Amino acid sequence: MKALEIAPLLRGLSFGGEKGDIVVSKAKIDYAELTCSADELAEKFEKGMHSVIVEGVGGFLLGEDYDDAVNGTSNAPKATGRAAVVNNKVCVVTGGAQGFGEGIVRELIKNGAIVFIADMNVDGAKKLAAEVNAQAGRTVAFGVSVNVTDEASVQKMVEEVVKTVGGIDLFVSNAGVLKAGSVKEMTLKDFEFVTDVNYVGFFLCTKHVAPVMELMNKPRGNYFTDIVTISSKSALEGSNKNGAYAGSKFGSVGLVQSFAKELVADNTKVNTVCPGNFFDGPLWSDPERGLFVQYLKTGKVPGAKTVEDVKRHYEAQVPMKRGCDGEDVTKAILYSVEQKYETGQAIPVTGGQVMLN
Repeated sequence: MKALEIAPLLRGLSFGGEKGDIVVSKAKIDYAELTCSADELAEKFEKGMHSVIVEGVGGFLLGEDYDDAVNGTSNAPKATGRAAVVNNKVCVVTGGAQGFGEGIVRELIKNGAIVFIADMNVDGAKKLAAEVNAQAGRTVAFGVSVNVTDEASVQKMVEEVVKTVGGIDLFVSNAGVLKAGSVKEMTLKDFEFVTDVNYVGFFLCTKHVAPVMELMNKPRGNYFTDIVTISSKSALEGSNKNGAYAGSKFGSVGLVQSFAKELVADNTKVNTVCPGNFFDGPLWSDPERGLFVQYLKTGKVPGAKTVEDVKRHYEAQVPMKRGCDGEDVTKAILYSVEQKYETGQAIPVTGGQVMLN
């Protein structure tokens, strides 16, 4: 067996009811409480061990959080009840360096999570990680590079996470793009770009994350993990002159339901959050490529002459008279994690703009 297989198994062996220990892989460590072969690991490992050498594989350091694992300390913040939903759990957020993703990252960290900020903008991801680590006074975030449309990149991201902390408790597939336009005019290139990121990217991430979660569950059989994709209200109803985006999001709901039925055997729940419009983020407000500008240019809002006209038009459609934000979305994510008896669901967070029936 390889370190990339041993580490998730150790997380599963150290499972304490909600999560396993953080497991840091090392090529070599000088001392360990347990030295054994891979075949002996399940029999000889005892919960509470902080160091293990697996013969022919390498060394592993364990702790409640990352700093405890690498330093051999017991200083990780504790939480109970609803405050413990993601406390010291490993979370990955794709597209986490900006926009909705950044909001989700910050809210998960507020709730005690250890977060990998996965983004093509790796410099931005690492800058955000450094900022939140400094604020927390401990290691709560890592920046990691990923292109969700490139399978090799996705696989490398997952391997880096597993090598660093041993596994993944919550994977948030947030990376997404949008190109608005009439079906009569949109190019195939633009259509495929949207579909590749929003639909195929979710498939690739799930493909490589799910086996890690399966390994974590294997030792005890009761280790729940979560995959949550951030979809859109456009996954619940069509969107005029926005078919590529809405189609990719409708498709992702089909993937969620199908993956949920398959992965429930591993205690991996798969759900999607369908937010309303994040008006203050770059997706909408970027002065050159934002949706307000795109919709103005494509004439999606009849009579609109300025970006402000377009913004007012969309705010007026929300019963709660405001856009969605990262805190709103994260509360829905936390619900999906805490609720052990729900999988394959699309959770609307739209301020009342879209209501299920």
